[in-house]
Amino acid sequence: MKKTFVLSHPKIKLPRLVEGIKHEVKKYLKRERNKPLKEGVDFWDFDCRYGVTETTAESIHLSTINKCIDQAEVDQLESFYLEILAKSGTKNKS
Repeated sequence: MKKTFVLSHPKIKLPRLVEGIKHEVKKYLKRERNKPLKEGVDFWDFDCRYGVTETTAESIHLSTINKCIDQAEVDQLESFYLEILAKSGTKNKS
């Protein structure tokens, strides 16, 4: 998912937009995690980037996505960029 989310709408209030964005992200993560794993892969991992624009986006951890979306609401941003890319992950067996 590579998307710029707009935080303004003529009819929908900001808190409802934010909840919709969080729901869309959660739905995407669930859909990606339900895809069949390739042989030798233990789980799906995700590379995430967040920023005001695509060029200023920085890497973040998956668990901080909701905090970043909330911060965009607090900062009253017009829009923000969010990128989530699935990759294969393996557990360290030590």
